[in-house]
Parts: sequence; C-alpha cells; structure tokens
Amino acid sequence: MANSKPRKRRTSVLREGALKRTASSQKIDAATLASKLQLQEERREVVYSLLALTMKLGLVVISAVSLVKVSVAYQQRHDRHSELASVLVLEASKLTNLQNRFDDLFTLGGRERFLDEQHQLISPNTLRVIWR
Repeated sequence: MANSKPRKRRTSVLREGALKRTASSQKIDAATLASKLQLQEERREVVYSLLALTMKLGLVVISAVSLVKVSVAYQQRHDRHSELASVLVLEASKLTNLQNRFDDLFTLGGRERFLDEQHQLISPNTLRVIWR
C-alpha cells in the first residue's frame, strides 16, 4: 500500500501539472481564438462598410447623372419655348397687320386703295407670260 499512495500522489501531481498546462494552453488558445474571431468580425465590418460606401457612391452618381439629364432636357425645352415664342410674336404682328389691311378694305375708298397697292394685277384682255 505504501507503493500505491506515492503513485497516486505522483499521478495526481502529474495530473495537476498537466491540467495546469492544458488550462494555460486552453487559455492561450481561447485568447487566440477570441482574437481571431475579433479580427474576422472587424474584416467583415470593413467589407460591409465598403459595400455600403460603394452603394452610396453609386446612388450619388446615378443622382448626379439624372440631374444633368434633367437640366439638359430643361435647357432644350426652354430654348424651344423661346424659339416658338419669338415665332409667335412675328406671326401675331403679321396677323395684326393683315387684320388692319382687311379692315381698311371695307372702309370708304378701300377698294380703290387696295387696287392701287396691287401692282401685279393683270389688266383685262392682256396676256401674262411666265418664264421658268
């Protein structure tokens, strides 16, 4: 029995040493594992942040391009409107002039004034020759 007690002590001492070594190695392994997990998490967060930044930049670019297209379309529309407005002013002045001439036709002596203005009227019993 004396032999068995020291063996137990040795095995228990050996086990305690082994447990201490495994516990310390487990602590190191747990710390290493925790740091690795933390690094992976940080990398994942960086990747997600870059992805979000890329998406935001894409939206900004799309918005800028859309704004440029809208401004170009507005400028074209404004140019067309101003062109049509100037043509409308010209045609309105022509219409006013023609309305005044038409009104003058039905006043006293209007027929004679109209015939005097017309230099291209063909006199009766005359032949007109048109050269092409």
